Amino acid sequence: MGKQTANAIKDNKIGTMSISSIYGLKELSDKAPEISTKIQIATVQGMIKRLFFSEDSDDKPSVGQYDFIIVDEAHRGYAEDKELSDKEYQFYSQEDYVSQYRRVVDYFDATAIGMTATPALQTIDIFGKPVYSYSYQQAVLDGWLVDHDAPVIIQTQLSQEGIHFKKGAEVSLFDQDEKTINKEKLPDNMNFDVKDFNKRVITRSFNEAVCDELAQRYLDPSDPNLGKTLIFAATDEHADMVVDLLKKAFKKVGNPVDDDAIEKITGSIRHPNQEIKNFKNETNPNIAVTVDLLTTGIDVPQITSIVFLRRVQSRILYEQMLGRATRLCPEINKSKFTIYDAVGIYEAMNKVTNMKPVVKNPGHNVHYFLNHKDDFF
Repeated sequence: MGKQTANAIKDNKIGTMSISSIYGLKELSDKAPEISTKIQIATVQGMIKRLFFSEDSDDKPSVGQYDFIIVDEAHRGYAEDKELSDKEYQFYSQEDYVSQYRRVVDYFDATAIGMTATPALQTIDIFGKPVYSYSYQQAVLDGWLVDHDAPVIIQTQLSQEGIHFKKGAEVSLFDQDEKTINKEKLPDNMNFDVKDFNKRVITRSFNEAVCDELAQRYLDPSDPNLGKTLIFAATDEHADMVVDLLKKAFKKVGNPVDDDAIEKITGSIRHPNQEIKNFKNETNPNIAVTVDLLTTGIDVPQITSIVFLRRVQSRILYEQMLGRATRLCPEINKSKFTIYDAVGIYEAMNKVTNMKPVVKNPGHNVHYFLNHKDDFF
């Protein structure tokens, strides 16, 4: 304990003093710590650039610069963590990023402490076996997190039967780069089942049926006491479609909502950080539709509903998505959160996930309804 900290405790001022004033905290913009600095904050990306790609040698920390390196979200950077976007692939491959991530930890002659709620095998390779584990179920039992209710499995005719196109059929194909929809004839038979929905093939009728069901039975953005909803879409364009369909669905059931009650929050919008703050602190948006931006690192306690309109292959990413709704929120008497699954992700991940409900075999709430078949997007 430093003299400054001891004096603060003695004078009973520790509660009013910030960490930065006690320890001489250096933030992200401060590249090099001073002799008096006790804590420095940095991102892995920033440290990679500073250590291995900087032309200024004075910008490079020494091997013995730090005594301890505490890595929060220690699973980050692994293939299981997130699916790189097309734009990210233009700058680095997943394998290269993993390699650089490990180089940062191995570079310093310091004790490395990794902290994560979703450990991966590679996490153990770098940091060793866990010295302490605290499960999601135990956190629920101890009253620190909320449990999830039986998932609502939304099934449609398309998700039950799949989508089948015969050779020569004319379909609408969406060009991600050109942002255009073109008519083309298929060179061969093509079949898709529910795991492909909204990722390889986006059908408006499928999404419309799901949105209609959500608006009619489950969600109500005009009632803040019911909590907020986070919807995971497959692409930015898919998120736009879902926002539009949801607004129309609420209007159809006689419950029109404010225009800003349902919003897309992705990296493509003008002020994503401000919209995230609004989602957390304001009444609207009540329903946020995202792709990858809100999968990790946000804390919105009012989230009571998670809607899956996309499949993911990553157990870690899936658990991070669920984690957005596990926070306590006494203001709305939150005691649980609900999963709405239209793409079969709950069953697919149930065998591998560590986020099991405390109640064993809670069962499924299944709703089946019909919708007509449609072309791509």
